[in-house]
Amino acid sequence: MNREIDTTGIKIGMWIFLYSEIILFGGLFVLYAVYLHRYPQFFSEGGKELDRIIGTLNTVILLVSSFTVASSVTAVQRGEKKKCAALLLFSILCGFGFLVNKYFEWGAKIDHGIYPNSERLVNGEPGENIFFGLYYLITGLHGLHVIVGIVLLCLSLVLLLTGRVTAQRFTMLDNSGLYWHLVDLIWIFVFPLFYLVL
Repeated sequence: MNREIDTTGIKIGMWIFLYSEIILFGGLFVLYAVYLHRYPQFFSEGGKELDRIIGTLNTVILLVSSFTVASSVTAVQRGEKKKCAALLLFSILCGFGFLVNKYFEWGAKIDHGIYPNSERLVNGEPGENIFFGLYYLITGLHGLHVIVGIVLLCLSLVLLLTGRVTAQRFTMLDNSGLYWHLVDLIWIFVFPLFYLVL
């Protein structure tokens, strides 16, 4: 009975934490909307300089990984330890794939002189500077969340393999999955705002 109460408390705490994360990114999206209204032309031009192929690939990666994380929770509930471990490992690899793509994308922008306080942005139009400032801020913050999500999934995998996550005790895996879904949800908003802006 006590274990159920503790698990419920942990889940409520996780949902409160996720809500605070939504407020954080929601505020950044509102800031984006304000500046989009003020500098629509420069936001449109900035969006065209981003690599839509990499953005689309990263969207697919996160959507697939979100599905495999959800499937891993179902697998552990059914007592399918090996299947759960394989799904978690695949999800972790997807997270690393996302980060590698983001590394190359940021690297290409930096090579072209597009980075915070670069000569091009400082001496250019304010709208372009704000667009790329928000781009680096929001995608960078999202990238940090991806790293935290990978750490949580790795921890869940270790706990699964050591027998501490089971069909009866899977709160850690469940909460890690919720966090990963949040990372995916945030990207679903980031992708059109930056890569598909008209």
